[in-house]
Amino acid sequence: MALNKVSSRRSSLVSRAALAAVSAALLTATFTSACSSGGGNDATNQNLSGRGPITYVEGKDTTESGAVKQLIERWNAAHPDERVTFKEQSNDASQQYDDLAQHMRAKQSDYDVMALDVPWTAEFAAKGWIQPLKDSFAIDTATLLSPTVASATYKGTLYAAPRNTNGGLLYYRKDLLPDAPKTWSELLNDCGAARDHQIGCYAGQFAPYEGLTVNSAEVINAFGGTFVGPDGKTPTVNSPQARAGLQVLVDAYKNGEIPKEAISFKEPESQNAFAQGKLLFLRTWPNFYGVANADSSVVKGNVGIAPLPGKDGIGASTLGGYNAAISTYSKHKATALDFLRFMISEDAQRIVAEGAFPPVRQSMYDDPALIAKFPYLPALKDSIASAVPRPVTPYYPAVSKAIQDNAYAALTGTKSVDDAITGMQKGIQAAGS
Repeated sequence: MALNKVSSRRSSLVSRAALAAVSAALLTATFTSACSSGGGNDATNQNLSGRGPITYVEGKDTTESGAVKQLIERWNAAHPDERVTFKEQSNDASQQYDDLAQHMRAKQSDYDVMALDVPWTAEFAAKGWIQPLKDSFAIDTATLLSPTVASATYKGTLYAAPRNTNGGLLYYRKDLLPDAPKTWSELLNDCGAARDHQIGCYAGQFAPYEGLTVNSAEVINAFGGTFVGPDGKTPTVNSPQARAGLQVLVDAYKNGEIPKEAISFKEPESQNAFAQGKLLFLRTWPNFYGVANADSSVVKGNVGIAPLPGKDGIGASTLGGYNAAISTYSKHKATALDFLRFMISEDAQRIVAEGAFPPVRQSMYDDPALIAKFPYLPALKDSIASAVPRPVTPYYPAVSKAIQDNAYAALTGTKSVDDAITGMQKGIQAAGS
């Protein structure tokens, strides 16, 4: 019996040793395989040479010329074996985001190239949803406006191709003023002309939504304030510069330079007020130019355009637009990369510009034919040159809410400027923790 027990114990020990050896060998093989492939199951390393049809996803094409469809038709005519299908989303940014995020979380391969609203780029990059454009996937950005390239960059790596851009402009009544103000002090001094004509002086978008984040950020940035550090999560807004910027808006609203009704303005309400002759100045986007000069506009022919004012000169517009990114789950990434390169080409960017989307190529802003059609281009070029992206952070929705909630409280007087800036700091800290 004793001999049988010893023999059985030896057999068990041998079996365990063999099992351990096999497990170690399997673990070593797995580790070696992962290292040799550059990341194992990392989707960014897969399908890099894949070619074939792809799907491009973007919000609703609202241009009269159908610019997005024109781009795709131009590509498809030259690439019959690698055709692009346009998946047109709704015109609602929140719905666009939800649709893209749902597909990425599910690791679906049906969205090959996605148009990302500028502030989404960092989040999608941080989550590994979009392909880094480096090494064999690098694209030439030398001809593009540098702020647009910065908006597509996260932690020093380019993750998207700027598709079109946007920047805030100052619209003003050139029949009431000889020149546009260059600084906030000059603008506020010009409000006397508004009082003389019994109209409001200045408005932007001050309702508690994304527009208020943009308007607040522009003034805070213009005075030297910032919101997050290079890591995308450390709050930096608690500064004298940020307080000085927010104080300008708060004082202007308190003193009546910003009309009381502007606290409920989004883009449509603010633009209607200017087109109806009720404002001297309006901060809004370039696409309002055609509406401001339409036959139905009271101010048709009297609309001046300039970059936004700053502390000592041109201000800091918030950068808008789309960045086109390749999904890490695409099976045809080589085709997707070629499509990105096409999107920033001169031919493609001319289609973008003709569709009244601000282009990303520098040369388009000096083109006489385009300037004749879109007179705001020189001012927009200056605006974009000094533009600042919305806070580059993977926690953008929470950061934006902290900014707009506290800015609204300061404007309406339920918080002091000091308390509002402190609230922004705490909200941004919570977003990244």
